Amino acid sequence: MAIDEGIDEMPAVSGLPPTPPINLSNSQDRKIYYPYLSAIPNVWSPFNGEVQFHLTDFLFRKVKMSQRDIDELMDLWALDLQKHNDDAPFDNHQALYNAIDEICVGSAPWKCFQTIIPLDLGADALDWQKQPYQVWFRDPNMIIANILANHDFEKEFDTAPYVHLDGNNQQRWSDFMSDNYSWRHATQIYEQNHNTKRAMYIGVIIGSDKTTVSVATGNMEYYLVYFSIGNLHNSARRGHRNGVVPIAFLAIPKSDQKYDHDLAFRLFKKKLYHQSLAAILCSLQPAMTVPVVRQCPDGFYRWVIYDLGPYITDYPEQVLLAGIVQGWCAQCTAPASNLDVPADRRSHAHTEALLDALAGHGDALWDNYSIDEDILLFTFSFPRADIHKMISSDLLHQIIKGSFKDHLVEWVFDYLVAKEGEARANAIMDDIDRWYSRRFKQWTGNDSKALMKVYLAAVSDYLPESIMRCLSAFMDFCYLVRWSDFDETTLKQVRDTIQQFHHYYEAFRLAGVHKDFSLPRQHTIVHYPSHIMEFGAPNGLCSSITESRHITAYNTLSQMLLTNQRLDKLMALRVDLVQCGLLEPSHAPPPDPFDTGMEDEGAVNGERVIAEVLLAKTPERLYPKNIKELGQYVGQPDLQELMQHFLYEQMGEGSSQPIYTEEHPNITSQISVFHSAIAMFYSPSDISGTRGMRHERIRATPSWHGYPRYDCALAMTNEREQGFQAMSAVCILLLFSFRHEGIEYPCTLVHWFKRHGHAPDPKTGMWIVWPEYWACTHRVSSAVVSVIHLDTLLCGAHLMPVFGPKALPPKFHYSRSLDCFSAFYISRYADHHMHEIV
Repeated sequence: MAIDEGIDEMPAVSGLPPTPPINLSNSQDRKIYYPYLSAIPNVWSPFNGEVQFHLTDFLFRKVKMSQRDIDELMDLWALDLQKHNDDAPFDNHQALYNAIDEICVGSAPWKCFQTIIPLDLGADALDWQKQPYQVWFRDPNMIIANILANHDFEKEFDTAPYVHLDGNNQQRWSDFMSDNYSWRHATQIYEQNHNTKRAMYIGVIIGSDKTTVSVATGNMEYYLVYFSIGNLHNSARRGHRNGVVPIAFLAIPKSDQKYDHDLAFRLFKKKLYHQSLAAILCSLQPAMTVPVVRQCPDGFYRWVIYDLGPYITDYPEQVLLAGIVQGWCAQCTAPASNLDVPADRRSHAHTEALLDALAGHGDALWDNYSIDEDILLFTFSFPRADIHKMISSDLLHQIIKGSFKDHLVEWVFDYLVAKEGEARANAIMDDIDRWYSRRFKQWTGNDSKALMKVYLAAVSDYLPESIMRCLSAFMDFCYLVRWSDFDETTLKQVRDTIQQFHHYYEAFRLAGVHKDFSLPRQHTIVHYPSHIMEFGAPNGLCSSITESRHITAYNTLSQMLLTNQRLDKLMALRVDLVQCGLLEPSHAPPPDPFDTGMEDEGAVNGERVIAEVLLAKTPERLYPKNIKELGQYVGQPDLQELMQHFLYEQMGEGSSQPIYTEEHPNITSQISVFHSAIAMFYSPSDISGTRGMRHERIRATPSWHGYPRYDCALAMTNEREQGFQAMSAVCILLLFSFRHEGIEYPCTLVHWFKRHGHAPDPKTGMWIVWPEYWACTHRVSSAVVSVIHLDTLLCGAHLMPVFGPKALPPKFHYSRSLDCFSAFYISRYADHHMHEIV
C-alpha cells in the first residue's frame, strides 16, 4: 500500500484492537470501516469510558471524598499500575474536577452582578451606602431548558393545565397543573394573544430561605433562591435532585447595630431585594408573551410560554415580598390586631387604588392599610404576576416550627406552670423529653416533627380534654394538608380541623395562658383551603423540599456554587447516558435490608406498588435449622404447631372447624431466620422517590445496639373495613422462611394486639390497643401468637404507651416499653402514610 511521503508514520496506539481481517472468500458487496478514525463520538465524553465516569460520580457525588484523599487514592492507584506501564484514571483531584467542568450538558454557569455606588455621595455618607453588594445568580431561562430536557421527568410531567374529576364528579387537586391558578392564567394568556394556541404553559415556582455562608470578608447572610417549574409532578419535585434548583444568592446588607432601625437602611435593603429578583428573572420576560421552542422530557419540541407561579417562603420574607408592615397578613387585608376576622384578598389592583388615593398623605397607607409606598414590588415588572396571589403557605416554618413548637408547646408549658407550679411543670416536661429527645437549645424542623409524633401521648395525662382536642385538631390539620391528593371531601376535613382548632384554643384563653391569638404564622392556616385549590397539594410546595437541596459539605460561597454546578452536570450526563442505553435508569434498587449501616427509612426510586414486604437478603447463621430446635431456641415451644397450622391454611385447606395436629402437613425443610425485613409502600405525602415510593425497615433481633428490638407492624385482617378497623397491630417476634413442595414461604411469628373499643380515644383521637392473651385459666399468661405470611404485613407501626400519671424512672430505656406498659396508642402521627391509612 502506498503511503504519502508527506505524512509521518502513525505512532503505535496502545490498548486498541487490531484491524479486523478482510475475508476475501465472501463475495457479498459490503463496506469495511476503518476502526479508529471512525467519526463515532465518545458518548462518555469528557471521560474516557464507563469506569472513569462511575469513579468520578462515586468520589465526587456519592462519598464526597476530600481533595487530599482523592490525591492519595490516585497516587496509590498509579503506584500499583506502574508495573503494567499504565496510569491511574486521574492524576489528582484537580484533573477529576476539570473533567466534570468539561461536561457540556446541564450547564448553567453562575454569574454575578454588583450594586453601583452613587458617585455623588457626600463625605458624610454612611458605611453601608459606600459598600458594594454582590448578587450571584444563574440564568432562569437556561435552568428551565435544562429541566425540560431531562428525560428522567418523562413520566412525571404535565404539558397542560387540567381539571381532574373523579368518578363522583368531584374535582381533585394534586399536582400544580391540576390547580385553579394554572388554568386561570393559561386562559388569560390565550385571551390576550390567540397566537399562543397550542403553546405549553410553564408556571415558574420560586422559593427562598435565609442562609449564612463564608465569603472573603467573613460570614454573610444571603437569601438562597430556589427554582422549579409546575409541569413536574410533586413526587418528581420532592424526589429528584434536579427538580428543584438553586438559582441565586441575594445579598442581605449588614451594618452596625445602630442602623438596625434606620429607616433609610431598611428601605435600601427592601429595594435591593426586589430589584435583584427583577434583574434575575428578566430573561424570562420575552417568553411570557411570545412563545419559544424548547425540548421536553419526552423528546418532543414544543412552543412554551412562561408565567410566574407560587412563591414559597417564611413569614418574615413574605412581609418583604409583599411590601407590608410586620404583623399583618401578606395575602389578605385583615388588621394586625385581629387577623382572623373575614377580610378581602390583597392584590396589585387594591394596592394601586390605595396609592392613587392616599400616596403622600403621611403614614395613612402604612398605619391603616399596611402598605409601604416607597417599595416597587418586583412582580410589577412581569405580566400577570401579582405577589399577593403568588405567595404560598410554608408548612415547615410557619406551621410546624412556628405555630406548633413556638406557640402551642410553649402555651402547654405555661399552662402546666399555672396549674402545677414551675418546679412540677419542669419535672413533667423532663419526663416528656425522655420520650423523644434530649433538650435542644436550637430546634430544627426535624426536631419539631419528632416531637409531633409523640406529643399527644406524652401530655394526655396532664392536660384537660379541651386543650387536648385543640392540640389534636391542629396536628390533624398539619398531617391532612401534607396529603398528596385532595378532593372536596378532603378539603372539608381541612376546614373542619381549622374550625375545631379555633374553637378549642379558647381553652388557653380561659386558663389565662394566652389572650391574643392574632399571630401571623398561625393565621396562615385559614388560607390553606384556598391555597390547595390555587396551587395543588402543599407537599409539592413546601420549604422542606428546598431545605433538602442545601449543600452542607461546604461553607464558602465559591465552594457552594462550584459544587452545585458540578453536581448538576454529573446528574445531567447520567440522564443522557441512560437515554443512550449505556446506564441503567437512575431509579435506585430497593435498599439492602441486611445493610445495618443504612437508615431505617427513606425514599425509594422504584416503580409504584401499594405495599410490599421483603425479608433481608442474608439469613442469620447462629439459629438452629430444625423447626423443633428453633422453637426451643427462641422460647416458642409451640412454633412447630403454629407453622403447621399456617401451612395448612396457605395450602387452601383452611376450615372453621377444629384442626388436629396430625392433619397438618409435615415441614421437613430447613428454617432460615432473619433479623429484619424491608417494607416498601406508596407514600407520596412523605419524603419519597420520584414514583412516590418509600421504605422502612422492620426489625426482630435480640440485640440492636446492645438492646433487644422487636418492632410492631400493621397486618391486614379485614379488607372489607376501612382505616384501622381493617387492620390489627402485631409485634414481630421472629422473621423466617422455609420451603415446602418447591414453594418459598416468607413468614413472621407475631404477638397480636387487641383494639380497645370500637372508636378512637376521644381525648387524643388515637386508637388504643393492648397485648392479647389467652383467656383460659391455665394459660392466663400465654400471649396470643401465630405465624402469618409476610404479605399480610402492610408497614411498621409506632405504638406509644398509655403512660399514666406516674413519671418514668430517669434511666428507663425505650426498648422495655412493650414489656412494661399494658396499653398503647396507635400513633397516627408517626408519619403521613400512617395518618392516611389509620
